[in-house]
Amino acid sequence: MERDNPYLVLPRRLARMREVLARRQKDLVLFLDRVKNEHNFSALIRTAEAVGLQEIWYGFEEPYEAPINVGVTLGAHRWVFLRKTEDPRATLEDFRNRGFQVVVTWLGAGTRDFREVDYTRPTVIVVGNEVEGVSPELLPLATHRIMIPMVGMVRSLNVSVATAVILYEAFRQREAAGLYERPQLSSSEIEAILRKWAYEDVLRQRRKK
Repeated sequence: MERDNPYLVLPRRLARMREVLARRQKDLVLFLDRVKNEHNFSALIRTAEAVGLQEIWYGFEEPYEAPINVGVTLGAHRWVFLRKTEDPRATLEDFRNRGFQVVVTWLGAGTRDFREVDYTRPTVIVVGNEVEGVSPELLPLATHRIMIPMVGMVRSLNVSVATAVILYEAFRQREAAGLYERPQLSSSEIEAILRKWAYEDVLRQRRKK
């Protein structure tokens, strides 16, 4: 039976997984630089998964693990790939070498309106620590430094709120360009992820019970 159906989920669930993977945006990546608050970190995961991101990178100077609050993610962390790096600069340099633009949130000089960036290009969106923002050593790697216009007394939004605003602008642009209608993952990549989601993860959950 397992040879005929290697998955451990119902056909409707499997079809939903395939539908989601067909719209995953392989070339739109979120990078969290020293975001330590578990509610912010988890809200960022939830929003990123909602707009179809496949990978979220995060970096800490200290040996932190991903500060996930399952009550906030509501399971979203199960459907994305969290990648930890101990060398954020090298990781972002690698993305640039692969043709990605690096879009960094910043409140200092040399910024542009976040809506002026073309997010249909391969893009890494970098957001920083709740208090200090993006690390100074990462700023020279930015293709664009962006800000969200404000007309009130406050100068910034909560990092999870600001990132949601930016991600949904990227979603708007990419949807208008038809990028969600053309699968970015190869058939072999989709099958590998399905094996994880619909077989390995299910077995792992059953063993915990």
